[in-house]
Amino acid sequence: MVECNDKKCPFHGNVKIRGQIIEGYKVMSTKMPKGAVVEKILTQYIPKYERYKKVKSKLTVHNPPCINAQRGDIVTIAECRKLSKTKSFVIIEKRKGEEQ
Repeated sequence: MVECNDKKCPFHGNVKIRGQIIEGYKVMSTKMPKGAVVEKILTQYIPKYERYKKVKSKLTVHNPPCINAQRGDIVTIAECRKLSKTKSFVIIEKRKGEEQ
């Protein structure tokens, strides 16, 4: 990891990780500065039709400069205090990129 001066980084700043730690989210967008949109595709059972449907779950997360996850990466995110209006999760680990 690279040293960073980000105050909202859980490793080099003053943000404590608490609550959920979720893995398997895919980074969909990194257009916002120090932020990312991650998405997880889940399956939901519908009893009436006895079938499954795909459901997408999107979250906005903080992307510290020391991790710098890019579009297509599989990441692990952790819950922390509210960092902005929509961000209450932070990326703590980058697993792998999308194979092309």
